Amino acid sequence: MEPRFLLLSDVAAELNVSDSQVYHMVRSGELPAIKIGGRGQWRVERARLEEYIQRKYEETADWIRGNPLLDRDAE
Repeated sequence: MEPRFLLLSDVAAELNVSDSQVYHMVRSGELPAIKIGGRGQWRVERARLEEYIQRKYEETADWIRGNPLLDRDAE
């Protein structure tokens, strides 16, 4: 069974980005996370990560629709 909550380093590995990028995404509110424990360690719920990924797919699809490839050979 997969853990419900992930370390920021686990999220970084899942997304194939740096730990600092994930930290910035969390601090900016782009990726929902919670701060727990006396030292305030960040955790991302796996379900929230999956929602984030789905949202990014939708944003990318919207961007592609608004920025179609041009057929440069037709010019």
